[in-house]
Amino acid sequence: MSADSASPAASGSAPLDKVRALQHTLYRAAKADPGRRFHALWDKVLRRDVLVRAWVTVRRNDGAPGIDRLTLAAVEEYGVGRLLDEIAAELREGRWRPLPARKVLIPKPGQPGAARPLAIASVRDRIVQAAVKIVLEPVFEADFLPCSFGFRPKRAAHDALQVVIDEAWRGRRLVVETDIADCFEAIGHDRLMRQVEKRVVDQSVLKLLRLMLGAGVMDGGSVRRAVTGTPQGGVISPLMCNVYLHQVDVAWDVREHGVMIRYADDVLVMCATRQQAEAALARLTVLLAELGLQPKAAKTRIVQLVEGGEGFDFLGFHHKLVRSKGILNGRGTVFLARWPSNKAMQHARDRIGEITDRRRLLFGTETVVQDLNRFLRGWAGYFRYGHSTVRFGKIRSYALFRLALFEGKRHKRGLAWGKSTVMFAPGQFGLISLLGIVVAPRANRPWRRDRPNAGGERRR
Repeated sequence: MSADSASPAASGSAPLDKVRALQHTLYRAAKADPGRRFHALWDKVLRRDVLVRAWVTVRRNDGAPGIDRLTLAAVEEYGVGRLLDEIAAELREGRWRPLPARKVLIPKPGQPGAARPLAIASVRDRIVQAAVKIVLEPVFEADFLPCSFGFRPKRAAHDALQVVIDEAWRGRRLVVETDIADCFEAIGHDRLMRQVEKRVVDQSVLKLLRLMLGAGVMDGGSVRRAVTGTPQGGVISPLMCNVYLHQVDVAWDVREHGVMIRYADDVLVMCATRQQAEAALARLTVLLAELGLQPKAAKTRIVQLVEGGEGFDFLGFHHKLVRSKGILNGRGTVFLARWPSNKAMQHARDRIGEITDRRRLLFGTETVVQDLNRFLRGWAGYFRYGHSTVRFGKIRSYALFRLALFEGKRHKRGLAWGKSTVMFAPGQFGLISLLGIVVAPRANRPWRRDRPNAGGERRR
């Protein structure tokens, strides 16, 4: 996948609306002249259709309220148009000031006791951030390199996973895996703004970005304003993270240090030799240090992919070199397989347990099954692009077990009664099946073109 094909202007089709047309225009202008600096972007942030699109984005994400406790439902009751008019007036007159974000801790999937800090901005501030992102994203997207996959338009985690499969097939079987420690919190504001200013010189937009970065976080009743960090959870934070880490992408030498695959702050390097892998890790450490960042020691290592080896986790999947059964030639083929990691499996079990918890007995079986199906569709929709059949079976079996336990408690008849009820109920109460939906990845074959292996049909 190239940077062009991942861009907002890549489709070649007519823009669907004026906002998309604006993004196409900005992208083409930036792509045509890598040295161009944009002087007139403020009027575009204030456009009514851009603010409306920003609201749609915020509403779709369905986030929690900020420190002002203003909910999305309250905004709709107040009047979306009325709120957007007020925001536009405050921006135009220079009166807009962001509120500090509300700090919350959310559990890390599959890691009991571990939590990730999120900064939840107010709804009004999220709308402004989304409007700025709509205007700035196509400008920087023109510069971003193919090795970057996280939080970019028309790019997905499976695009990065496909590169892992392709490079392993080409013989790059030394893997450097790492995670940038506290990446979002450690990004220096001044250095980030210098990166932004390489493309943007509109002072009103730059002032707005500085206000966003300096808004601070409400933590324990006090506001903390640091000189580093773009709060994780902010609408514009992923874009700012990519702008900052683009410096690493540009400085990377593929021939000398291997193929780098970066998904925001998760980094993987596929190397051909041990010497190259060690050089890649050293080079990556130096580049990050120059940006005031460092690899997370607990998640940094070099893994050699060998048949029967330990493998590694990346983007929710566990990757391991295995040998096929060799039905045709008796020898089989060695290839890089992947399936949901242990953390992903634990996260699924935890979520299924929450849905079927005894505290939800009053909701009834139908509601619980609907919630289970909603989660399973989303979870399996991501992990179906892998060799996940066995683990899918385990997750569905666990869902059936929890549903039987739920039924037994609901009718006060015990687990055995619940199992017989669920197993012999028509369609097992409508719990979806995960059979026949898995798509096994293949080297040098784009994952988007593959179809499910339904009905036992062999993929050609």
